[in-house]
Amino acid sequence: MKMLSSVQCFGGLQNQYEHQSTTLNCTMQFSVFLPPQAADGQKVPVAYWLSGLTCTDQNFATKAGAQRVAAQLGVAIVMPDTSPRGEAVPDDADKAYDFGLGAGFYVDATQVPWNANYNMYSYIVEELPALIEAQLTVSNKRAIFGHSMGGHGALTIALNNPGQYTSVSAFSPIVSPIQCPWGQKALGQYLGEDQANWKRYDAVELIRAGASQLPMLVDQGLADNFLKSQLKTELLEAVLEETGYAADVRYHAGYDHSYYFIATFIEDHLRFHAKYLK
Repeated sequence: MKMLSSVQCFGGLQNQYEHQSTTLNCTMQFSVFLPPQAADGQKVPVAYWLSGLTCTDQNFATKAGAQRVAAQLGVAIVMPDTSPRGEAVPDDADKAYDFGLGAGFYVDATQVPWNANYNMYSYIVEELPALIEAQLTVSNKRAIFGHSMGGHGALTIALNNPGQYTSVSAFSPIVSPIQCPWGQKALGQYLGEDQANWKRYDAVELIRAGASQLPMLVDQGLADNFLKSQLKTELLEAVLEETGYAADVRYHAGYDHSYYFIATFIEDHLRFHAKYLK
């Protein structure tokens, strides 16, 4: 890990690092907020934040306003990038925002040429936590949350790996990429045409298949212009009722898909995770 920047924030440190990823075969950047308790030598628990389409590790760090509450709670926040990066990493031929660079969808690609680099699932689940826990003052207690594409990533990663995460939450998640245009485009190209191979990356399908119960919180704005066409929160509600899976799904009138929505309710999510991390 090479530190790129470090600034003091609410008694803690907002840091940015880079490292050579063996999983993604490129140099990756990520950001970490270390609360003041970490500076005192305490190993603090970690909440992993997964961002949405077009984002980098910096969007959440600069827009969400999460550091004040994380400092109070003694929780570190790790903010990865959303895809592999670099001149050698393939991108969408049309430079579309919803596929390729900035749109890794938190899957392990199986199709050429994407499978050489687009392995964000294994990067988030295995490589990045191992690096963080070996080199920073953090424990192996982890929660995971995210927004939009990152909400999809948080839900599917947690549901696939219940022993690794104490809790999961999401803002405006893509709950069923199998059933929306963003997901169909991305999973079709990263994983191939057989939709049976897509199910492990679909929260609705994982819950329907009997995923283990985890504490889960989902917030969705009713003024979100992607709600009906891409996010389809009602599909998550239906499978929760069908299976008896317990989760708190909250709708908020007037809120859209932006970081204004995230900033409004980020304290709720951090306190939700802190209950289980502690």
